[in-house]
Amino acid sequence: MGLLDLFTAALMPVLKVLLITALGSFLATDRLGVLGVDARKHLNNVVFFIFNPALVGSNLATYITLKSMETLWFMPFNILITFIVGSILGWLLIRSTRAPHDLRGLVLGCCSAGNLGNMPLIIIPAVCKERGSPFGDVDVCYKHGLAYASLSMAIGAVYMWSYVYNIMRIYSSNNCEGAKLDDLTKVANSPGETTENLSKCSAGPLLPLKNHSPNEDHTNHFELDCTVSEEKVKRSVVEKIKHGLQMVKKFHFRRLFAPSTAGAIVGFIIGAIPQFRKALIDDNAPLRVVQDSVSLLGEAAIPTVTLVVGANLLKGLKGSEVQLPVVLGIIVVR
Repeated sequence: MGLLDLFTAALMPVLKVLLITALGSFLATDRLGVLGVDARKHLNNVVFFIFNPALVGSNLATYITLKSMETLWFMPFNILITFIVGSILGWLLIRSTRAPHDLRGLVLGCCSAGNLGNMPLIIIPAVCKERGSPFGDVDVCYKHGLAYASLSMAIGAVYMWSYVYNIMRIYSSNNCEGAKLDDLTKVANSPGETTENLSKCSAGPLLPLKNHSPNEDHTNHFELDCTVSEEKVKRSVVEKIKHGLQMVKKFHFRRLFAPSTAGAIVGFIIGAIPQFRKALIDDNAPLRVVQDSVSLLGEAAIPTVTLVVGANLLKGLKGSEVQLPVVLGIIVVR
């Protein structure tokens, strides 16, 4: 097998993704306006509630069996390690680049999730059918490759909504409070009082200037009580513990059952139970039309998501407000 064949087999899937992404950016331009803000919002809802669950469920039901689950038992642990390592690297990136407070939760989520997602379902079929594919027979490549990709996508969806979503929510909440405390300390330490700063000061009584006799006429000179108490800036350890417990109580367990997670559960059940598999998956299955319809919906997920990604990238191509070191850091981590 020549080096050129290997390069071609690796290049074709990437080109497909880039072409669809470029089309999404073109459709989002002001000249066309097909994928405007409202259109992307509606498409995201359709993908989230219909296409993604159908994609996850249909692929798991088709390619995952009890035997394949026994073979791929290690994947949940490997993916969990990926998310933990990504979180650590994301935290280091936030510390090193001093990312803005309102973006820290998003940066942490992007780094935690890594490269898990729908892309393997684009790349693997394209690689399998290329003449220079290193994975042997096309049918064998499809069978094992799509089983691996489907299981990783399903497990990734569960971790995404159980781990990444709540980490982003809690971290963003904490950083918003930290940003407010930073604003208070800036007001307290500012050398002069402006009208904006005075509006943030405590409404205490006016205090006479020091080192002046009360008999002297200094009615125009007063000091404002514009100090922020240490108790407000630095919370005690007990308060931090209470705050942490409150965050745990606010853990959104219902997000565990997001549409993609529900699709994964259904796909696992159908693929693992032989009776359901015979009724829905086999060539002579009496209810195969149901599986075919769900698969048809699932196939629309990947091109739709890729188009939306291209449309969302258009604003960044024009000039993003995110710092360049943050963007480069996320790329390196992922």
